[in-house]
Formats: sequence, structure tokens, C-alpha cells
Amino acid sequence: MTQPHRVPRSTEPDSSAVPGADDRPPQSTPGDPAAQALPVLEPREGIPDVIETPRALTRVIAALEQGSGPVGIDAERASGFRYGQRAYLIQVHRQGGGTWLIDPIALPDLHRLADALQPWEWVIHAASQDLACLAEIGLKPQRLFDTELAGRLLGRDRVGLGPLVANELGWHLEKGHGAADWSTRPLPDSWRRYAALDVEVLPELRDKLAAELEAEGKMPWALEEFEALITTPPPPARVDPWRRTSGIHAIRTRRGLAVVRSLWMARDRAARERDIAPGRLLSDAAMVSAASKPPTCPAELNGLHGFTRGRAAGLKRTWLDAIEDALAEPEDELPELTLRGTGPPPPRQWASRDQEAASRLAAAKEALAALSQRTSVPVENLGTPDAIRRVLWSPPQPVTEAMIDARLGELGLRDWQRHLVVPVITTACEPTVETA
Repeated sequence: MTQPHRVPRSTEPDSSAVPGADDRPPQSTPGDPAAQALPVLEPREGIPDVIETPRALTRVIAALEQGSGPVGIDAERASGFRYGQRAYLIQVHRQGGGTWLIDPIALPDLHRLADALQPWEWVIHAASQDLACLAEIGLKPQRLFDTELAGRLLGRDRVGLGPLVANELGWHLEKGHGAADWSTRPLPDSWRRYAALDVEVLPELRDKLAAELEAEGKMPWALEEFEALITTPPPPARVDPWRRTSGIHAIRTRRGLAVVRSLWMARDRAARERDIAPGRLLSDAAMVSAASKPPTCPAELNGLHGFTRGRAAGLKRTWLDAIEDALAEPEDELPELTLRGTGPPPPRQWASRDQEAASRLAAAKEALAALSQRTSVPVENLGTPDAIRRVLWSPPQPVTEAMIDARLGELGLRDWQRHLVVPVITTACEPTVETA
């Protein structure tokens, strides 16, 4: 294993000299490897510049091709600042090939980079968060290793990149810029340092976790999960996304929901046109406030918190038009108070709706917790909770392991998951035989 980069010379690090030492997670204790982690202060080859020209990209590709092993990849977005989830920075690292920061806005055509990366295994932390924005710019892996998911399968309590690197490699990464506005140009040195270090540790972290997966016999499980991340199509567009407005539960009338819906759609259109996060135009709290007591004129709108300052103030006519449209909607076109789903009700309602289903849920919950303890895999990684609840709410008939296995397979559980949970779910679904 290579050594940490530019750490203090003393083998016993002085916490006062460690960047971010006071921000270490509170769970760290003197006996915890994370508490003894050596700080990683600088990328091995210094802070990289951002690659912004085709000629520079050619140099990147040539350097990566001279490297060896898997390639660490990360992406930085501008969530909460810009509209959507596009990538504003791509980080790439390969042993012997250097660490590179690439601007996908300045370089919208990355097909040459995609072709170069295709033969290699990609190492990504929490790949489900980055694969979509990478795919938008034409970067799609053929082979993948997700370090966060590997940590989950190994039963690690904390699977963020910082804690995993500390516990597995003994290095302390200073965090803090993940939620920054990565559309900013030029990028500050501290941001580029953060971006480079995040990707530079990935191949070594991958090797450590892979060895532990092999030792515990869990590598086949991990490979199934990694393949699913690559091949599973994206979920369908959410029905009525406006229903996710924070605080909407306080609206108890269909007309009020119509106001939220109309404002949400107007805000979304305006945000898209301006390339700005919707919440920076108008807050969810302001929309809910307007839906509680809809204003009918500019003076009443001015009396509502959230409509008179910042960017929202310049769009008052937009907000009033949206509210007027909602107030004019016919009764039969108003949204229902609750969105009727196709799945089972929330678990808290099972006992009142179907006592037998509630008993199945309780039995399965207890058995899955025990299985999680035996395998050191979180319950949510043993199988999608929604899929398991669907089977428990309405088991296939007759209740056999083959029938349960087939149904869970239809709902997306992988082979390794079904191998573990089918006996548990089948037992929970078997009818209770009452004795006289």
C-alpha cells in the first residue's frame, strides 16, 4: 500500500496541525482507527489545473493510457445552485496516469475520453449519485466497483468516503466542499485540492475493500450489485413531483393543493429558463403559505413571507398568474388530497387494514433483522423494502419458496438477495395453523 500524501513528519500526528481535526465525526474515539488517521494534505502531484481545451484533453487521455489498474472517477454538481443535476467537474485518477480535473461545460464532447475509459474498471463512491450525470455527458462504465456499496456489504457502520478511507486506509480526508457551487469559475485552490484527493484515494480503497469482500465470500454479491447499477434502467418520472413540496402536509383542501401545484410548475419553468435551482427563486414554505390563504391581488401577495425579497420579488406577476389559474380550475380537475399508489399502504396502517398482513410484516421484520445481524449486511441492502412489503401485503398463492422467489425476482431483487431472504419471507407468509 502506498503512503499518505505529504503528511506531517511525526508518526504521531498532532491534532492541532491536522486540517479539519475539530470537525472529525463525534463517534471517533481513541480506540477507533478513524481517530488515529493521518491527514492527507495534498494530492501526490500537487493541485491539478482544470482541463478546458481539446488539446489538454488529448494530454489527459495519453497519460491515463500509460497508467495501470482501475480508474477512480467522481463528479461534482451544483445542486441547490443550478437547475438540474448536471456535472460541472469530472475527476479522474489512475495509478501511474495522474489525477485530472475536467470541465464538461467547456468540453461538451467527451467521446474520446469515454472511449479511453471504456476498457477499465471504474471505481466510484456512491455510484448511484453520479452515474446519471456522467451518462448525460456520454460517460458510461462497462465495469464498476462502488466503494460505498462495498462498505455496506461488509457491514461498515459508516460508509461515507471520509470514514471509509480513515478506517480502511488510515488516512484522514478533510471534507467540506461537496455541497459547493461547482459551476463557479475559476475554481478556488481549496476546491481543486478537495476534488483531486477525493478521487485519488479511490483505487487503493477499492483494493482494500475488494480483498475483504473476497475473504468474507461476498464478492459475488458485490458483483451482482455493481452490474445492477450499470444495467438497471432509470426509474420512471415521478408522478406529481410537486407533491414532494416541503410542508405540503399542512394543506388539507384540494383547492389549496391546486395552488401548490400551479406555483410549483411556474417556479420550475422559471428556474429552467434561468438555470437556477427552483428553491432559490421561491421557497417551498412560501408556496405552502400562499396555498393556505391564496392572495388575490399584489397587495395580498406582498403580505406573504417569501414573495417580496430576492429573485421572487421580480416574478410577482408570475406567481399571481399561477395562483389565479389554480383558483379558476374546475372542481373536477383539482388534485386529489392523496395520491393513490399501486403498492401497499404505509406500514403504520397495516394493523387497521389487514391484521394478517400486519402479522406477516412483524414476523418478517424480526427475521430480517436477525438475518442482517448474521450476514453483517444492512436490512435495506438485503432487499428493496418496497418490494418485500409488496410481497408481504399480498403474497403469491400458493405460498411456496418458488412462488416467493419468482415474485421477488420480478420486483428486482438480485439472485444473492433472494437466496438469503426467500426462506425468511416464505416462513412469514405461511398461514398460521390454529390449534383447538
